[in-house]
Amino acid sequence: MKLPKFNDKSEKWAFLKKNKDLIIAEKKAATKYADCIAYSMPTEYKKDGVTKAMMDDIDMPDEVEVITAKVVINTTNIVDSHDDCHIQGIWKKSLNETKSFYLLQEHRMAFDKVISDTIIASTKKMTWDKLGFPNLQGDTEALIFEAEISKDRNEFMFNQYINGWVKEHSVGMRYINLYLCINSTSKQFMEEKANWDKYYPMVANKDYLKEDEYFWAVTEAKIIEGSAVLKGSNYATPTMSVTIPKENIEPLNDTQQSVADLSLQKQKQKQFFINLTKNI
Repeated sequence: MKLPKFNDKSEKWAFLKKNKDLIIAEKKAATKYADCIAYSMPTEYKKDGVTKAMMDDIDMPDEVEVITAKVVINTTNIVDSHDDCHIQGIWKKSLNETKSFYLLQEHRMAFDKVISDTIIASTKKMTWDKLGFPNLQGDTEALIFEAEISKDRNEFMFNQYINGWVKEHSVGMRYINLYLCINSTSKQFMEEKANWDKYYPMVANKDYLKEDEYFWAVTEAKIIEGSAVLKGSNYATPTMSVTIPKENIEPLNDTQQSVADLSLQKQKQKQFFINLTKNI
């Protein structure tokens, strides 16, 4: 539901309270794509370790056809541009029930936009600082896809990942359970205030809530797919690493090579590794 314009936050709260059931029904019925531009990348974002810029001297083997990308599809505890905050444990039931996943190009459900369907999906609790966002306080639960990406499946995105150009991701999902949270002491908002008191302490970007003082706490959602996007409503969704599986690196077999050729071949044997965050 697109909200109308309000004169103040009290008027907005009253509207949300009155239409809460309808808004919840609409949110549950729709597939949500968390890819609206809402934030700019914080200047504190760290990219320690081996970056693409530092790997210019490493000659990539031309024969590489498969890579493994470890990417963050979603993180909890951030209120996004939809005024939704995913709560830790949101993906537990879906991960237990879903047998296969897709990594897509910009949420496009088409054969030529599939990046990978060979995926290991999991969640991991970590501090924001460890994930590379020291401006956010506390911790988060990251939804992680470890995807095998084949060059002949989607060559364009294969090249985007191998060059370290995919900076953000997004989850396509359907909401199962969510709760309206409002910071009001009025008796008419007792339920919503109780929700606020329960979930607000978990929010990492509290400054976002200063003006309207409300959000939706989402405690359960079903994963439809994960996508590589240019900008997401949740910016804390980086590529963690890109590697070449060892079985795809050919061994040395020519003992008569020149020293220069041997050095180049050894470089080609190195496991290609882009580490975009520290100690993950």
